[in-house]
Amino acid sequence: MCVRAQDLVGCQYRRRQQQRFPAARPTALARERSARLAAARRHTLALLPTVPGRVDIEEADPEEAELATLEALVSEAPLITSAEFAGAGWRVRVDILHRATDGTYVPIVISAHRAARPAEGRRVPTLRTAELGLGGQAHEEPFRIKHHTSDGYRLALATRALSALGLAGPWGGVIGQDPTRAFLHRTESHQAPLSAALAAPIPTVPRRVKECEWCPYQRECRAELEEMDDISLVLPGERAASLRRRHIDTVGKLVAADLGEVSQLAAAWREGIPVLRARQGRPIPRARREIDVDVEAYLDHGVYLWGLWDGESYHPFVTWEPLGGAAEAATFAAFWAHLRRLLEEGEGPEDVRVYCYSNNGENHWLRSSARRFAGQPGVPTEQEVEEFIRSSQWVDVFQYVREELAGPEGLGLKTVAPVAGYQWAEVELGGEGSVAAYRRARTSPAERPRLLRYNEDDCRATAAVRQWLSEGAPGIPLLSAQGQGRRAAE
Repeated sequence: MCVRAQDLVGCQYRRRQQQRFPAARPTALARERSARLAAARRHTLALLPTVPGRVDIEEADPEEAELATLEALVSEAPLITSAEFAGAGWRVRVDILHRATDGTYVPIVISAHRAARPAEGRRVPTLRTAELGLGGQAHEEPFRIKHHTSDGYRLALATRALSALGLAGPWGGVIGQDPTRAFLHRTESHQAPLSAALAAPIPTVPRRVKECEWCPYQRECRAELEEMDDISLVLPGERAASLRRRHIDTVGKLVAADLGEVSQLAAAWREGIPVLRARQGRPIPRARREIDVDVEAYLDHGVYLWGLWDGESYHPFVTWEPLGGAAEAATFAAFWAHLRRLLEEGEGPEDVRVYCYSNNGENHWLRSSARRFAGQPGVPTEQEVEEFIRSSQWVDVFQYVREELAGPEGLGLKTVAPVAGYQWAEVELGGEGSVAAYRRARTSPAERPRLLRYNEDDCRATAAVRQWLSEGAPGIPLLSAQGQGRRAAE
């Protein structure tokens, strides 16, 4: 069976399961990801110029596509889309082949990832999507490349195929969430890791990893893992690597090893206990008026919803228009104006506080929005945003949670809030589910109330956790020094 680049990344046991369960269907989450990438691919290909001699290969039988690719290369086509190559045990589809002025071809892949980020002082060669196939020169632009293994493997495989034909240059390109440009980098750096991945044996047993969430074989693998009592049930991915080297490879062995907190969390997992009190933390700052904020972004494109709960009412600042333009800027400006009004109504700097749960996302989008929309009506300056972020009025509830609590499945809001007594109305909209719902909501108004309710629940759940934590997080077991949980005093 020929492998493709995506097969070489992440869980390799999946390749064994593909042979055992060939009829398995992709999960809804995997189908949504595929649909999202297909839509991005169509949008990007539509930006390509219509140049004489351009060849668009039909995405049909891979062998027929491979033959059509070779014919296009022989004809010296300036631009080829949906090219197909094969090698010893592998296949690769290349979204775009751009013919350089020296007669070589630059393979370019369309990715769901962010390919680069702006970085002053750095320079990266780029090709404009609208200029591909026209023989233009690369531009030098201020970005920093973000490497993703699957994209690198695709480019490395394409370069191998082109090298065998004497048509390879040193460069490959990735078009990410910005469809207007391909970011170029040398593909040589991917060749050694690719060779190692191709030569690596397929594992004989599963391990729990993050991608299990969207894998079609999760049920079958889960049964195997539970039968093995595998330690990855508690410590997924590489988190248990050092323990495995000590021959602690099951949950039972981890509990028996009495290694302190990690063993106690394993015991809690076995007993179905999601959260324990680990230590005495700092009291969370409170205020007369408390505001909870949660942001919903679509990948790296921008923010479509700033949600705010003021203790009595939920206020959504939302746009369903394309992100990155005036509509997103106006939404951010309206949110900021409302937030500033509430803060200024306080009798002092600590009379009103604003809370979120894990502020990485909120801080990123506050700063990014101020930078991207600088100068537009109502948009705060970057300095204003920074002053707010650094103030005592902006409180990250998660920082106080992790000081005091521990949990075998982590301390995310969806784990902690139910223990604090809060339940979501829309349980299916977590994580990737909200991304899929947003794509539908852009064109289907009926989907929009679900997203708003989900965001409201995130805001109100943050408030519930804060109140529960202030009350001493009653009703959860203590993480004891002896490795045995006991109920905390009410």
